[in-house]
Amino acid sequence: MRKALQAAGHDVFTPTLTGVGERSHLGSPSVNLSTHIADVVNLIRWEELADVILCGHSYGGCVISGAADRIPDRIRALVYLDAFVLEDGESLFDVVPPEQGPAMRQLAQAGDDGWKVAPIPAEVFRVNARDAAWVNAQCTPQPLATFEERIRLTGGLERIRDVTHILATGFREGSPFPGAHERAKKRGWKTREISCGHDVMLDLPDELTRVLLECASGKAEAQTAG
Repeated sequence: MRKALQAAGHDVFTPTLTGVGERSHLGSPSVNLSTHIADVVNLIRWEELADVILCGHSYGGCVISGAADRIPDRIRALVYLDAFVLEDGESLFDVVPPEQGPAMRQLAQAGDDGWKVAPIPAEVFRVNARDAAWVNAQCTPQPLATFEERIRLTGGLERIRDVTHILATGFREGSPFPGAHERAKKRGWKTREISCGHDVMLDLPDELTRVLLECASGKAEAQTAG
């Protein structure tokens, strides 16, 4: 998708959040949602970016809400890709099914370090068979505090008028994202549905590329896709 978006004339940045992926060596009990918001805000500031289409997938919805709230003047549009939508004062654990938060805490605390949450297997998220093994190999644990910290929103997020929430309809059982989709509708955001698993960028990369290009052009409309 990066190459396709670049071929269409766009600059593309895919920051890795502190404590995961190639930055997993920076993980610690103190890495929280604020850390990840700062990762994105600082990238935008230090790269001197403006007119940004900011897309967040899954937990990344929490991150882009916080980032956009802090620097709304740099953001043209937001895209929540099968992602969480938090209200001020909420944490991710507040919007998942009631049993998931305690279970994740228990698993983290039972580990050797006591603060790492193991990744959810690709099969649970209905990732396509071709990519599932690769996804599992790429995933790393995530600091527990990123799920526990409550977001602080000061009104900046409300200044961004072009917001889209995309729901992946192929991942339903136990999914918290239909609830986020309903929140998006109540806020008057544009909403779309795509028929695939949770990792839309792997299951339907061409379709998602088209949607992001529509967002960049300002022509995106609410609809059901796929």
